[in-house]
Amino acid sequence: MEISLEVQQKNFFRLIRDVDFSSFDYISLSDQDDIWDDKKLEYAIKIIEGNNLEGYSSDVIAFWSNGKAKSLKKSYPQKKFDYLFEAAGPGCTYVFRRKSIQRFKKFLIVKWNDVILVELHDWMIYAYFRSRGMRWQIDNKPLMHYRQHEFNQFGANYGLKAYFFRFLKIKEKWYRKEITNIFQLVNQDINDGFSLKTSFLIKNFWSLRRRPRDAIILFILLIFRLF
Repeated sequence: MEISLEVQQKNFFRLIRDVDFSSFDYISLSDQDDIWDDKKLEYAIKIIEGNNLEGYSSDVIAFWSNGKAKSLKKSYPQKKFDYLFEAAGPGCTYVFRRKSIQRFKKFLIVKWNDVILVELHDWMIYAYFRSRGMRWQIDNKPLMHYRQHEFNQFGANYGLKAYFFRFLKIKEKWYRKEITNIFQLVNQDINDGFSLKTSFLIKNFWSLRRRPRDAIILFILLIFRLF
């Protein structure tokens, strides 16, 4: 039986809130049906240690039940405000130092009623880390296969169906609402004069999304008041 996307996201928030991981050095998120490379965690920890990071994520290989596979690139250069507009990639690639995720855990407990209004846990976590100046790297080496279902179209963004699904989400103001919820949760730590006013977003559109194509699409949506 498949579990809805919304339930999955809140389960990750609940797990971070409730599970005691104080005796571990590193914490990683995992979906039960993805396929990890044997060296995934070893490699991620090496990158974290070598670059003095607080959080790590990476590109993945998306795959479908019909045998189709596609490289999913998330490691475009990070932008000044990208964390308010997108996650750092699929949450199943995330790895953290214990002390770093414990900081998020404390925040989650205090802000629980507001945080659970955010549907995407991977986006919320990335926004928290980046808004507090915690070092995060999005690596270009895919060490896991990310299984695709109907409910995780957000993952691969592949094909006309996925683009249409995303367009409907934008039209229904879901994307704007998610950005607003996240911004309200982390804005006390943003000292760069960020604003959700359309004029500010148009002026700074290149700093909002990592992938150039996505930044241009967002700019068009802003110009035509579709966002």
